Amino acid sequence: MRRVPLLAAVAAVTTALMSAPAVAAEGPPPDEEFQKVVLNDHPGEPIDLAVLPDGRVLHTTRQGEVRMHHPDTGRNTVAATLDVYEHDEEGLQSVAVDPGFNGTTNRWVYLYYSPPLNTPTDDPSTPDINEGDAPESGTPEQFAPFEGALQLSRFQLNGDQLDLSTEQKILDVGVDRGLCCHVGGDIVFDGDGNLYLSTGDDTNPFASGGYAPIDERAGRNPAFDAQRSSANTNDLRGKVLRIKVEENGSYTIPNGNLFAPGTPSTRPEIYLMGLRNPFRIEVNRMTNELYVADYSPDADHADPNRGPAGTGKWFAAREAGNYGWPYCATAELPYVDYDFATGTSGAPFDCAAPVNESPNNTGLTQLPPVEQPQVWYGYGQSEQFPELGAGGIGPMAGPVYHYDDGRGRAPIAWPQHYDGMPLFYEWTRDYMKGFRLDDSGALTGIENVLPSIPLSGPIDMEFGPDGALYVLDYGKGYFGENPEAALSRIDYIGPGGNHSPEAKASASATNGQAPLTVSFSSEGTGDADGDRLIYEWDFDSNGTVDSREPNPTHTYTDNGVYTAMLRVTDTGGPNTGKTGLAEVNVVVGNVAPTVQFVTPVDGQQFSFGDVINYEVAVTDDQPVDCSKVEVTYILGHDDHGHPQTTASGCSGSIQTTVPEGHDPATDNLRGVFQATYTDPGVDGLPSLTGEHEVVLQPTS
Repeated sequence: MRRVPLLAAVAAVTTALMSAPAVAAEGPPPDEEFQKVVLNDHPGEPIDLAVLPDGRVLHTTRQGEVRMHHPDTGRNTVAATLDVYEHDEEGLQSVAVDPGFNGTTNRWVYLYYSPPLNTPTDDPSTPDINEGDAPESGTPEQFAPFEGALQLSRFQLNGDQLDLSTEQKILDVGVDRGLCCHVGGDIVFDGDGNLYLSTGDDTNPFASGGYAPIDERAGRNPAFDAQRSSANTNDLRGKVLRIKVEENGSYTIPNGNLFAPGTPSTRPEIYLMGLRNPFRIEVNRMTNELYVADYSPDADHADPNRGPAGTGKWFAAREAGNYGWPYCATAELPYVDYDFATGTSGAPFDCAAPVNESPNNTGLTQLPPVEQPQVWYGYGQSEQFPELGAGGIGPMAGPVYHYDDGRGRAPIAWPQHYDGMPLFYEWTRDYMKGFRLDDSGALTGIENVLPSIPLSGPIDMEFGPDGALYVLDYGKGYFGENPEAALSRIDYIGPGGNHSPEAKASASATNGQAPLTVSFSSEGTGDADGDRLIYEWDFDSNGTVDSREPNPTHTYTDNGVYTAMLRVTDTGGPNTGKTGLAEVNVVVGNVAPTVQFVTPVDGQQFSFGDVINYEVAVTDDQPVDCSKVEVTYILGHDDHGHPQTTASGCSGSIQTTVPEGHDPATDNLRGVFQATYTDPGVDGLPSLTGEHEVVLQPTS
């Protein structure tokens, strides 16, 4: 791919913006012709989604669940639960459906996850030592126990259950465990059936001042050097991989990857390299154009001795290439070679001919030239792309829409205006944009997409076979089920179209001993058109309407797991008859544990680097096993966070980390502590979890 100089790229963008296609100039349909319909407002800690050909929706939680939404009934169930390693940001990541999935001869669903392996975990009997944290400095022998891997596998979906016994292990991506960050990944397929997997740089960003983490010091944990991963031609991290999966789960290498099979000191799976945290990728199956968004480091200003300020980017790749990390933010924005041992700066890296001389590099020394992205931006408003606004930097590559005007087009499918336009969404800024590209792949325009429809930490989007956009909102908070988290669908209803009523269901109790009397509420339920609503409650999901009251009461007399469903239907108008669904899960026969921090307390002051002693009180209707209490320390930044370590036990201590390059007084940093405890369940009933969170305020 030809590298475009900065001034030429800006000139091309400016010229293209002045001559955008007529379809963009006509303007998009008004927002009121769309509706966001919530499908699951209790999605756990949601990470990724995939829509099946029959309209069922899968989504993952980082803790290991694959959940399923059933559009015919509105129910949300668990299709599988994987045992996963969860230190820092690891866990269950991405889910994808095989492009040939038909539910009979092909039932493959792909997952990218962190198997537990034999990685050390904290021993609760040693409260002053966390054996689950990798040493920041030491010897190779001390680092070796933390060498782990993320697994790309596929499983058969049998009915509504993912059969874990059918696992075909496809590919391992080696990682260094016990330290934060960037181990996520995304799975997509192109029109030829090739699988693309994005991988993060697996590098700690908190000890490099917000600039390039290239710490080469002897005895330093290699996890502080992204040259060993993103810039390493012999490593699968910080990449987009491209493979073709065969019937037995093995894979072959398609033509056109960055390095031909057999090239010394390279991995043939690599399609794109030099990426930091490409959390979301998408592909246009009509053209095989790959859309990639890559996250930025945290420096809020450029430093002539270190390099550029934080820069997020988006690009459409048509060929294999190198995108520069950790040597260059873009082809025109190099970082400066920095010696962490002496604290001295050298020369800026050469983006046209980068060289990897790190002692942690196992690949080639001479690297391909750095490609220029179509879009790049920082914390402030971009001069080149002012449409992106200002704020945090959380770029996400969204899907491209393919309009179908045939007879099979669903009534909620998006209109032709969006045909062929890739979406871009921002996890920190809570918006969607549309990028217009010409036949050569050059950016010709940026437009707002549904700016009045609320998003809250959008973490994944995908167009379904019905032509509607499915959205997974992470919400605002720290590594749990946030209040705004939801799985939703954005429908096109057209001019003057009838809105589906929005159903809300809550309960006075969701667990307890029998007999359990529950007061249900439909508070918050409504209809945007003002139509009269019919309420139908089914307290045990057996298909029978048990109450037509808006706020009924029901007593469960037998132990069990129940899903209470609320269906509301609009009536009384010429275009009525649409329904809204909501559900509440009730466990009878088990009581959720109560978890409470004794110390520290919410709002307590501390300094980064302090050792924080903690004590957690747990009460439950079953004996409490303190070894199962987990306390996680999270570096909170604005309304998101990075988990740093997890300790076990009802009491212990955690040393907080020092985030270099951040000013606690101005960067809105927090020390977040989360405590969770899950009981073992009883008499065949599921286990239940209690949790508590406190936020500490830094003084320095």
